Parts: sequence; structure tokens; C-alpha cells
Amino acid sequence: MNLVESLRTHRLLAIVRGKDPAAALRTIRTLTEEGIAAVEVSLTTADALTVIRRARADLGPDAVLGAGTVRSAQDAARAVDAGASYLVTPALVDGLAPYDVPVLMGALTPTEIETALARGAAAIKLFPGALGGPGYLRALRDPFPEVPFVPVGGVDAQAARDYLDRGALAVGVGSPLVGDAADGGDLDRLRARAAEFRLVAAGETP
Repeated sequence: MNLVESLRTHRLLAIVRGKDPAAALRTIRTLTEEGIAAVEVSLTTADALTVIRRARADLGPDAVLGAGTVRSAQDAARAVDAGASYLVTPALVDGLAPYDVPVLMGALTPTEIETALARGAAAIKLFPGALGGPGYLRALRDPFPEVPFVPVGGVDAQAARDYLDRGALAVGVGSPLVGDAADGGDLDRLRARAAEFRLVAAGETP
């Protein structure tokens, strides 16, 4: 599975984090039903590994299903064993190369970006994106024109549009998209938000 190509095509990564494992699983199913191709399950989700394992069984081997908040090689090993096909870190994490899956590695400064690339990152999770906003991404494009950036953190629909207009490969969206669905919230509202973000990712007006 080519994570970068998937993100380049769909331009959206949904981040699921919640307190209710059953609700988290329902959220993943709903997002995929609504056409959100890439889903990340944060390891801070209650019983996250079981959620990943069950989602993989439901969605099949080709689903773009990954694990987020990966902070160590041990986290990576457990996530891959559960069925994660890519890993997302909040910061620079060493020792992930042996797991042979793409890594979206968290970085913010130019030095961190270079370090993440040297560690084999498939793309850079620009985090926390809200700290610098779309203007910061625009500034980074000059020294890093070929680096695939995925801003994460505080990305609502307007910010998503701005980041994509400024050259982001994709955007990672948590609560502005998922809301309270992974805690047992309204799935119809989740469907409505998913439709809105899909339009934004496609460059259309919701």
C-alpha cells in the first residue's frame, strides 16, 4: 500500500480517538462508508489495538488503516501486529524502520523535518499545525518543495482548504470531522461532516 499516493489522491486522513471501543469501530465503518479512504486510529483510543484488529477484519487487507500516536518501537510492533498498515507519530521516533510500513512522522521545525526524512519518513505530519497555520506551511514550501506535508492539529474545514491550497499533500482531521462519534455520538452528524470534508478535499465548496 502506497500511503503517499493514497493521500495524494484523497487528500484527507481521518483521525479517530475515543473512549468507547465499540463506538470507535462504528465511527471507522461510517467514515469508510462515506468515502473517507484513509483512517488513523490513535493508540490513545480505549482498547485501540482491538479496534484496529476488528476494523482490519471488517475492511479487508487493502484498507488504508493505520495507527496514530505511535511513540516507540514497541507501540509500532503492537500496532502492526494488530493490522495497521501505516504508522503516525506525534514527534520524532526512532526504531520504526524494521516494521516495513510507511511512517507519517511528526515534525514542526526545519531541523525536525530533516531528521524525520533521514529516519525514513514517507511523509511529514506537520504538528501541531495550528501553531503556525497555513502561512507556516507556505514558508516551508520554499526550502522543502518536494516534501509531502500533512498538517494535523486544529484543522477545521476552512483551515483544510487553506492548507491544501498552499501545497499540503493532505490534511489530518480529528475532532472537527469525528466530533463525539467515537465516544458514542450521532453518526448522522458524522456523515454530514464527512461529506463536507470530502468536498473540501476535492476542491469544491460545501
